Amino acid sequence: MTKEPTEPRTEGQQPAVERGGLWGLLFAAAGLLLPPFGALLSIVGISQGRRARRAGRERDVPAPGAVMSMVLGWIGLGVSALMLAGYAVFWTEFSAYQECTTQAHTESSQTACDNTFREAVSERSGVPEDSIPILS
Repeated sequence: MTKEPTEPRTEGQQPAVERGGLWGLLFAAAGLLLPPFGALLSIVGISQGRRARRAGRERDVPAPGAVMSMVLGWIGLGVSALMLAGYAVFWTEFSAYQECTTQAHTESSQTACDNTFREAVSERSGVPEDSIPILS
């Protein structure tokens, strides 16, 4: 690998910038905002950031956002993994809640569904019922 520029530059001309890191940052941020289904977007953000950083090193140009896209991608992947683990552990409670809410036509019946879900999760996890958030 040489440090020579790939294209000739005149004096004062700024070197090219690798923009793949910015795309990776966009994908990683979207993955963080859409858990647990954003796991795929987070993986794309990580790989795009890695490619941008590698290409920037090879061309000896900066790759803004490359490292941040990898960091956000890993955070988004961790959040998505925790959400998927929560769904797996409390699958029966989520299924019962979903079935209850599809049959709830009034606000009072929706509140009953919320309370039933909170009681079931509290009983199974040992966490006080007051600390479990309401889903609706």
